[in-house]
Amino acid sequence: MTYVAKPKLHHPTLPQNSLCYTRRDYEGKISTLCAGCGHDSISAAIIQACWELAVEPHRIAKLSGIGCSSKTPDYFLGQSHGFNTVHGRMPSVLTGANLANRDLLYLGVSGDGDSASIGIGQFVHAIRRGVNMVYIVENNGVYGLTKGQFSATADQGSTSKRGVVNADSPIDMVGLALQLGATYVGRSFSGDKQQLVPLIKGAIAHRGAAFLDVISPCVAFNNHAGSTKSYEYVRAHNDAVNRLDVIPTREEIAVDYGEGELVEVEQHDGSVLRLRKLDAGYDPRDRIAAMNIVQQRQAQGEVVTGLLYVDAESEDLHAHLSTDARPFNTLGARELSPGAAVLDKINASLR
Repeated sequence: MTYVAKPKLHHPTLPQNSLCYTRRDYEGKISTLCAGCGHDSISAAIIQACWELAVEPHRIAKLSGIGCSSKTPDYFLGQSHGFNTVHGRMPSVLTGANLANRDLLYLGVSGDGDSASIGIGQFVHAIRRGVNMVYIVENNGVYGLTKGQFSATADQGSTSKRGVVNADSPIDMVGLALQLGATYVGRSFSGDKQQLVPLIKGAIAHRGAAFLDVISPCVAFNNHAGSTKSYEYVRAHNDAVNRLDVIPTREEIAVDYGEGELVEVEQHDGSVLRLRKLDAGYDPRDRIAAMNIVQQRQAQGEVVTGLLYVDAESEDLHAHLSTDARPFNTLGARELSPGAAVLDKINASLR
């Protein structure tokens, strides 16, 4: 009964984070997606990550495009800023909003149709410019709203629910993000909350273009034998290269690990990414190695998950442009229009 509103009453015994918010404070409306849709699991992971990090909901701006995935921002962070753009145009709107107010945390939610087809040009430029954002693609390999046609991320040779074989080569969003210069790149599975929540937390703490490709099965059109985006296939072919914990700044580091090499990466805000290697030869700080392992395992029919690449020394679009430290929307007419003399000086410097 998705038309029924969630009750606003919070039980007094609900656990609270350091801001005295309960997990319910990070929820949104009741989902209207199909029961069992992987997208709802991603929404739950976003809620959990933001609650654990004690992020103030009003500091988050969530943006999306068009599609099943782009409906999901209505189901989490109901007290945050939100904007639903036209099909494929979310990255450009997010870029403009980020330039206007750098003090917000930007969360872009998209789908494989929204980002890998009509919006691929928008995606490319937002990533290569290093916009400070968390960009999540909820990847199910189909157009769910229009009855299950293959999307651009559907694997060659996979079959549709009606038995049609996909003859087109897929677009690998992770490989594309790595090539374009994203400074935090991960892949996960909507059914693996233990992996997905830390990946989202690390992405929120990161400064720069953080990209997460999340395989999210479509229970209506792409969860059958022959699909490479189904629950059964991903669980059987999931190859995790590491396990991640995010240790917030000023919090005591007390994590119990089993055997395996540890890699620690300190981020700009002081938080620490602690990775335990599952693949002994894998280094998440090596972009070329990340690109190679994704391609190698994909050729073997495996889905590589985990934190694939991170650059702890990354910079964002504001650093590249040397913009004012103040949000543009706080500047007055004098700062935005300094007069003809300043313009003449700028023009003279370009001659």
